[in-house]
Amino acid sequence: MLYLVATPIGNLEDISLRAIRILGEADIIACEDTRHARILFERHGIKPRRLVSYHSHNEQARAAELVEDLRTGASVALVTDAGTPGISDPAWAIVREAIMVGIDVIPIPGASAVIAALSASGIDTNRFVFEGFLPLKKGRKRRIAEVASEERTTVIYESPFRIKKLISELITYAGEDRQAALAREITKIHETFYRGTLKEILTAIEKQFPADVKGECVLVVEGRTRNSKKDRIYEATDQKDSA
Repeated sequence: MLYLVATPIGNLEDISLRAIRILGEADIIACEDTRHARILFERHGIKPRRLVSYHSHNEQARAAELVEDLRTGASVALVTDAGTPGISDPAWAIVREAIMVGIDVIPIPGASAVIAALSASGIDTNRFVFEGFLPLKKGRKRRIAEVASEERTTVIYESPFRIKKLISELITYAGEDRQAALAREITKIHETFYRGTLKEILTAIEKQFPADVKGECVLVVEGRTRNSKKDRIYEATDQKDSA
């Protein structure tokens, strides 16, 4: 079996008893970074039988190797550096390969920055879309425009070094009054949430972010309501496009 084991996104206590058991029993543990994983293993007394790397630079070759191990009867536990495998990381490649050859894929649920940020955002959670990291160059403006016109709540990952730029771009397309919530360092010592309009959040982080800011950010953006001036522009554009 291929186990997709969610690991903590910060606080090392955020791991399930089942995850600890599976990691201790698996024949092979495939990690995004073996050095990073060993910190978690030592904290919980997990002694891997065999540890291998699996990341974006070797995913195709390593996926083929691991699938062959699975076909010969080995159990493989896949972990990412933080959170749930397959969410904004290369785990989908080995999952696809395993399914194609009839291997059982078993999720071991746990921490996810998407759900953690969304649940504490104070923004409508009934319908939402996850964008992950937006493109840095090609297609970026189009994707930001899509977020601005999206009626569901949108969740975006971003580096702390680029979050100010992202919020500024969203203000251009969605207006400064769009409600949002920004989470940084979720579950860690310096966990911080900023809630309010895009303009209010931008003003706050311009004043409060340290010069050496660290920790990935999760931005939750309220869906389009068709109430603001910006939204009325999008509505008119929609009507024109459908004509």
